[in-house]
This record gives sequence, structure tokens and C-alpha cells, in this order.
Amino acid sequence: MTLVEGPNARDGALREGTDADAVGGLVPARVARPADTRGLARVMASAAREGLTVVARGGGTALDWGGLPRGLDLLVDTADLSWTEHIAGDLVVEVGAGTRVAELYDVLAAAGQRLSADPVRVGGTVGGMVATGVSGPRRLLTGALRDLVIGMTVVRADGVVARSGGRVVKNVAGYDLAKLHTGGLGTLGVIASVAFRLHPLPRALRVLTLPASHAEHAERLLTALRGCTATPAAVELDWPSASLRVVLEGTPDGLGARTAE
Repeated sequence: MTLVEGPNARDGALREGTDADAVGGLVPARVARPADTRGLARVMASAAREGLTVVARGGGTALDWGGLPRGLDLLVDTADLSWTEHIAGDLVVEVGAGTRVAELYDVLAAAGQRLSADPVRVGGTVGGMVATGVSGPRRLLTGALRDLVIGMTVVRADGVVARSGGRVVKNVAGYDLAKLHTGGLGTLGVIASVAFRLHPLPRALRVLTLPASHAEHAERLLTALRGCTATPAAVELDWPSASLRVVLEGTPDGLGARTAE
């Protein structure tokens, strides 16, 4: 395999695969760890020329999602694509795909901001979170994860770097390819970086539990919640007890009336 020059190549390290790198029971022949987007593009271009089967890995927490590969020649590890550029004044952040989600959230919280998407699995990376496209309960108020993505850099299977959107919320140039790759499970290309729009951290938060005697009662409570002006940030159904947990966010003064409602 002539993918890169060696373990110290400018495109990043290349090593033999081990059992710890297995995906769906398949151990990759090689594992590449590109140092940046350019290196990722060169690795993907080389793999395409050699006709290699490629799988991308972030934190490895959702490798069993979607269809499992029938063959695995090369595993691309995005761990070194880890960086954060936070433009706090514009409520925007651009982050490398290999950045740990928990690390990103800590950086944003220190500035009084957040990415309003609930991580589904512990230990994941930003690229993996976007590739799975799964959103938690806060999507009720702020929208799904795909609605928070305003820009993305992706490396296609042939090594071409494709960029969509940018670092401004109102950027409408070109097709919104970022939404196409959100939830694509890495089948359409390897995500290199993502730009998100952010929200300020709420000054106050309350979690209320509404007991329900059965599923139909829970449905009626949900209908009432949708019709009221309390505007929950999130609602979760606790099954099998059928109780509802309702999250309210805002100011300390404003939460009193909303909690009562």
C-alpha cells in the first residue's frame, strides 16, 4: 500500500490496523491519521486512486450505526483535526471535526454561550455528532442539529475539498450541502470542520415533572403544552411511568409565571 510516505509524512501518521480499530468485526489493513484538511484530502485522493474501502472514525461511539462495511482497507482517524475558533461576538464557532464535543462545550460555556444540541453519546467528536445528525430534547425550541449548522468543509471520496456556507448566520451563497452531510453517516464524504450558530446560556433553568397516569394522559398533556405560552426548551417522556419532564429556560423573574402556567 503506497498511501502515504510513512509515519512521519506531512499528511499524518499511517500505521497497521489492530483489533482495537475494528469496525463491524473488520480490522482495517491500515489506519491513517491526517494532520489537517489538506492531509485528509491527499489521503482520500490516494485511497480513491488505489480503489480502497474507507471508513472515517471520530470518537468511535457510533461506528455501529448505519450499514456495516463489507470490506475495510483504510480507517481514517480524525483525532488530529481538533481546533476551535470561537467568534463570541457573532455567536458563531468553527471547529475541527476531531474536536471532542465535551471540549467544545467547555470552551463555549466559559464565554457564556452554548451549542443548543444535546449530545447523545459520551465521548463523541463534533464530526461524529454531525455525521449521525441526532438531536436531543432541546430541538423542540432551537431546532434540530442540522438547523444549527451554518457552514461545513468536507473532503469527498476523490479527495476534493468542498466548502458550503461560512461563518455568518445569513450566508445563503450556493446550495446548502452542509445539511446534506448532516446525518449522512460519513457516506457522502469525510467532514473536516463545521461552523455552528450559538445561543447564550440561559440565566435560569427549571425542570418540572408532570405525572401522567397512562400514555393517553401524557398525549393530552403534550397537546396542552403545545397550546400554552410557557414555551418549553425541551420535553422528555419518561417511560413506562408516562410522566413528562419539561425544561424551562430564561430569566429568574420570567420563569416564575411560566412555571406556574
